Amino acid sequence: MEFYGKRTLYSFMSEQGNAMQPPKITLPSFRTFQEMNDQDHVQFSPPRHSTTRSTNKLNLIPPASPESPWTLSPLHTPSPSLLYHCIASIHRNEGNIFSIAVSKGVVFTGSESKRIRAWRQPDCIERGYLKASSGEVRAILAHGNILFSAHKDHKIRIWNFTVSECYRIRKVSKLPKRSSFRLFSRSNAQQHRDCVSCMAYYHAEGLLYTGSYDRTVKVWKVSDKKCVDSFVAHEDNVNAIVVNQDDGCVFTCSLDGSVKIWRRVYRENSHTLTMTLKFQQSPVNALALSSTFSNCFLYSGSSDGTINFWEKEKFSGRFNHGGFLQGHRFSVLCLVAVEKLIFSGSEDTTIRVWRREEGSYFHECLAVLDGHRGPVRCLAACMELEKVVMGFLVYSASLDHSFKIWRVKVLPEEKMCMDYTDQSESKARLMEYEMSPVLSPSWVERKLRVNPFQ
Repeated sequence: MEFYGKRTLYSFMSEQGNAMQPPKITLPSFRTFQEMNDQDHVQFSPPRHSTTRSTNKLNLIPPASPESPWTLSPLHTPSPSLLYHCIASIHRNEGNIFSIAVSKGVVFTGSESKRIRAWRQPDCIERGYLKASSGEVRAILAHGNILFSAHKDHKIRIWNFTVSECYRIRKVSKLPKRSSFRLFSRSNAQQHRDCVSCMAYYHAEGLLYTGSYDRTVKVWKVSDKKCVDSFVAHEDNVNAIVVNQDDGCVFTCSLDGSVKIWRRVYRENSHTLTMTLKFQQSPVNALALSSTFSNCFLYSGSSDGTINFWEKEKFSGRFNHGGFLQGHRFSVLCLVAVEKLIFSGSEDTTIRVWRREEGSYFHECLAVLDGHRGPVRCLAACMELEKVVMGFLVYSASLDHSFKIWRVKVLPEEKMCMDYTDQSESKARLMEYEMSPVLSPSWVERKLRVNPFQ
């Protein structure tokens, strides 16, 4: 692992602008025969070029005074109700980051490089990485001290990590687990037949839900390491899946343009379809659930740039369409909901921060974070403890190979009446961000050549 020195966004843009210069030639790395045959080995690299390796265990030893690869960006205040700034940004040439997970003060990123990198919160100093020989990491999910990862071989790995002065992580199992009878193995019937695109974990029952491009959803009992249910969920790729931790309802969305709600049959492992939410032909790429004691909202991001939302009725449990949020110019690729805030990442290179008004359907766009130069592929967010204001850490990864961390502080809501002049000024502030996105040349070339989101 190589640690990059401090780099500014300006230097990155200069590199993109000098595309006409002769490219740098990178010699391929050579590995021994034993390294090429290692299965799911774990690797850690300190800031120097030497590495310490182990077959199933990782000691992430804090490096001695590492040079941080992050650079600060100036503070922006687009809304009187919100303060934010990008506290860290890094660019790597090892492939796109497909997913981000946060747990126990550690941030994990999965990418095309077959690596799951571990970062420390909140300064995001890189502590090491896991490496599996099973291909690119399409999806990761963290809960407590457990990390789930989905790989190119259509299988899921389960890792256990501990947080102390030295991080330790080891592989617990693989789903589906390998049978002792190779000739009559039934694991192929249990595993997905295409890329595992999304995962969700139901804490109360210990159930892991996985959605795939093979149009199916599989349910795994983590304690038994078995697939307990499998069903065809959509007519096309399953793009996202979330679970309501209060009642166990499962929500899925797909390229077929639909959002479906599933419920597990009482005292059984099978699932039944309870409701289909479909309002347009546009593919649905992302889901987010905002559940509190008083209400429950479901959000979906579509390729037409809109974010639809539904509210759950308290007595019937039915989800009623409440409206949609407009602001993104291109496809909405990822969504995260924390408390009353919704963060949306889009193909237009921006991240929007929305706030839902208590007791109503009204949503306000508080800010537009516009630091990326490519489509925002994935997001993660968590709360920070603050005395007066509500603080959040937002992690974003883009198809321009950049990874950024934003600190967002939301001021308390003030009940006030705005006259027409105040409303015009508010709209004028938002119009400052309604400009055409500036895409990097490499992204435009890939967009014209092939579908970049799969």
